Amino acid sequence: MIVLGVDTATPATAVGLLLADGSTLEAHDHPAPGERPGHATRLLPLADRLLTEAGLQWDSLQRIAVGVGPGTFTGLRIGVATARGLAQSLSLDLVGVSSLQALARRALKEGQRGSVLAAIDARRGEVFAGGWSAAGELFTARALAPDDLGDLLEHQGPGSAFEHHNWLAVGDGAIRFRSHFEGRGIEVPSDASPLHRIRGADICELALDVESHRTDPVLPDYLRRPDAEIALQGAAG
Repeated sequence: MIVLGVDTATPATAVGLLLADGSTLEAHDHPAPGERPGHATRLLPLADRLLTEAGLQWDSLQRIAVGVGPGTFTGLRIGVATARGLAQSLSLDLVGVSSLQALARRALKEGQRGSVLAAIDARRGEVFAGGWSAAGELFTARALAPDDLGDLLEHQGPGSAFEHHNWLAVGDGAIRFRSHFEGRGIEVPSDASPLHRIRGADICELALDVESHRTDPVLPDYLRRPDAEIALQGAAG
């Protein structure tokens, strides 16, 4: 199956193309510190570049996949809306996958650790976090303060999935709150490690295991209300 996968849950724009032979192509746009994300202007050109590189046309695609978050409100809105528009215009299946699971997937595939904690910077002093092992999901995605996450990992009952502490944390949330994680004995790769980035190829590969339901809309998984909505409510109160 030929799958185009996109993710805009973080400031980066990630695009992947899974080819019929199982190989993948990837393209990324990583804004410099302080630079605004380029999701709206970079996503489609990156996808077109991969198709050209593979010698394919847009009508060669068989499925569209999109990371549904959690992540930044604006980024997710752009990514999901673009993927929905492509799927509709090309009459293709559209599936949504967890951006956190895609983030954890690379470390698991490379055998970096038995348990991987994917952490995306959620702002407000929090992270969006989820845990996975090779056997599957260890805990569901949630938004919480880094110190609370440490308590979650350390204070589970005997025999739980959290009983061992061989954890690796990846993602821009792990970078931002490195001292919090490392203080709990959770290893964080160097800031420059590619393990901190969501790969379009992993979005594509995860999408192969998702059943498509054309009647069910793919929606962003914000996990919490956007900052602007909270600010507006505060002003009204």
